[in-house]
Amino acid sequence: MGRPGTDVYVAGVGMTRFGIHMDRDIRDLCEEAFFEAMEDAGAYPDDIEAGYIGTVGFAWDAPIMAGQIAFEQVGVTGIPITRIENACGSGSNAIREAWLAVKSGEYDVAMASGVETMNRPLQDQIPRFAMFGGGDAMMEGTMGLFPPGIFAMVAQRYLNEGWITREDMGIIAVKNAYHGSMNPKAHYQRTLTMEKVLDARMICYPLGLLDCCPTTDGAAAVVMCSEEALPRFRKHAPVRIRALTQTSGTYCEDNPREFTADSVVRAARMAYEKAEVSPEDIDFVECHDCFTMAEIVHTIDLGFCEREEVGRFIRDGNTQLDGKIPFSVSGGLMSKGHPLGATGPGQYHEVVTQLRGEAGKRQVKDARLALHENGGGFRHGDTGIVCVSILERAD
Repeated sequence: MGRPGTDVYVAGVGMTRFGIHMDRDIRDLCEEAFFEAMEDAGAYPDDIEAGYIGTVGFAWDAPIMAGQIAFEQVGVTGIPITRIENACGSGSNAIREAWLAVKSGEYDVAMASGVETMNRPLQDQIPRFAMFGGGDAMMEGTMGLFPPGIFAMVAQRYLNEGWITREDMGIIAVKNAYHGSMNPKAHYQRTLTMEKVLDARMICYPLGLLDCCPTTDGAAAVVMCSEEALPRFRKHAPVRIRALTQTSGTYCEDNPREFTADSVVRAARMAYEKAEVSPEDIDFVECHDCFTMAEIVHTIDLGFCEREEVGRFIRDGNTQLDGKIPFSVSGGLMSKGHPLGATGPGQYHEVVTQLRGEAGKRQVKDARLALHENGGGFRHGDTGIVCVSILERAD
C-alpha cells in the first residue's frame, strides 16, 4: 500500500499490432499485450495488485468475465479485476480507474488494459445497438445520429461557414497515413495522396472512406505504479501522469460552443489546470481522430486554435510531425486503428514511447510533455465520455 496523493508513473506499456486478427481471440491478444507491458516494466505477475480492462465486447466477441480470463493468461489471479464498458473510451476509463487506485494509496501497482475483436462476428450478428457508436439507438439512431453521420453534419457546417475546405480534411488523412507508415504497430502502414483521399468512395457526405477509421482488432496494456514503487521498475526514462480527467456529455439547449464537443473542452480545461500547464506547453497530442473531422474539431476543443482559424492552422503544417504541435504521430485512429476498448491504452503506448525518445523515424523532437484525449459515444450531440491526460518525461 502506498500513500494517498502519490504521483503515479507509467512503468510499462505493451500492445499487439492493431489490425485484422480473424484467427485470434481476446485471450491470445491480451496475452501478447500484457506480457509485453510487464516485460517492458520489469514486472512479474505477483507485482500486479489490481487489474482493469476496457472492452465493448458484449457487442462483439468478448465473453463474460473478460478481465479475469485475460489476466489469467499471464498468471495474474486472485486480485481485484474490473471490467469497464464506456463506448470508445472504455480503455481510457480503465486507465483512469487504475490511476485513481494507485493515487489513492490503496495499491502500489495496477495494470490497465483494453481489447477488442471487432472483425470476428459477421455484421448481421452484431447487436443493433452496437452500430450506433454508443449512442441511444431508440432516440438518436432513428435520426441518423450514428458516428459518420454526426461528423459529416459537423463537417458540412464547417465547410458552409468557410472555416475549412475539403482539402483541409484531406491534409489530416494524408498526414496521419504518413505517420502510420512509420509505426510497426499500426493497422495501416501506407502513405496516401490528396487525390486518393478526395476520390475515395463516399461514406457520408463529405466523409469519404479515407476520412474514416478502419474496423480494427487489438489489445494494449499499461502498468502503473506509485512513486514509492518506481525504483522497482525503472528500466526506462520515467513517465509521470500529471493529470487525468474524465467528463460526460450533457444536454444543453443553447450551446454557445455550437459544433464543438463541450465535454472535450471541459476535460481539457480541467487537465490543464490540474497539471498547471497550458496548450502552449504541450509538445504533441494523441487525440481521438476517428474521422478527419474529429481531429479538426479536437484541435479547437483542446485549445490549440480558434474555430475560425482552424483551416489555416492545418494548412500551415502546425499539426505535422515537424510542426508546432504534432497530432496523431502514431497514425491516429485512422491509420493505427480504432479497436474501441484498446484505443486509449494504445494511445498511451504511443505517448510513453515518444516521451522515452524511442519512436524512431516518427519521433517528436525534444518531446517532454504530451496530451492524450480519448472519447466515445454520444449524448444529445455531445461526446458521451471523454478522458484527457497530460503526461511528462520526469527524469
